Amino acid sequence: MNQNRNAFINGAKDGIPIAMGYFAVAFSLGIVAKKAGLNPLQGFISSFLNHASAGEYAEFTVILADASYIEMAIVILITNIRYLLMSCALSQKFHSGTSIVHRFFVGFGITDEIFGISIGRAGVLNPYYNYGAMTVALPGWSMGTALGIVAGNILPVSVVSALSVALYGMFVAIIIPASKQNKIVGGVVIASFLASFAVSETPFFDSMSDSMKISLLTVLIAGIAAALFPVKDESDSSHSSD
Repeated sequence: MNQNRNAFINGAKDGIPIAMGYFAVAFSLGIVAKKAGLNPLQGFISSFLNHASAGEYAEFTVILADASYIEMAIVILITNIRYLLMSCALSQKFHSGTSIVHRFFVGFGITDEIFGISIGRAGVLNPYYNYGAMTVALPGWSMGTALGIVAGNILPVSVVSALSVALYGMFVAIIIPASKQNKIVGGVVIASFLASFAVSETPFFDSMSDSMKISLLTVLIAGIAAALFPVKDESDSSHSSD
């Protein structure tokens, strides 16, 4: 019990800067939600169930186009498909005896940033660490959208744009320490940046969604890195990281 409690507290602490970044980005997203006709409560629920800016932006765009629920489901699935890969990767860090219930709820709360801090934990991952991060970060995302609907149009466009950049800076802050500690990780990060830029500038990939591009690059780069620099399996008897 103490282990779970400590893991939860550590996750909550690590989730505080993520929540702050989420609030700023979701605030600007709330403006789009308002244009789509959502009220603050609807915006809150939407963000509580859909934890991705690209996914929500696609959702609001579909609503504006008055499309069907099936179209909306397909668009959101394609836009957020990268989280399937993140969930599979993160599940490998759990103890083999971790229940399907824990795996399900951790998968529900996966975001780019929560995945980043979780995958960077040394040793076996305690799901309560994710619960702590989710408890702090996800309400920040949801409340940001709701308040953006209420007051977003009051702020100048330049201020809203500046707030949106905050999340990218936070994500960079997550990957830099790991890159400094491990040269292989650093090399993979640089290769990922270069490959992502190359794909974004190649007309052949213009018809693909950003999420699909990210997913394909993730599988390709991760597969090559795993083949060239395999990591030894950690013993299941290792203690959960707190």
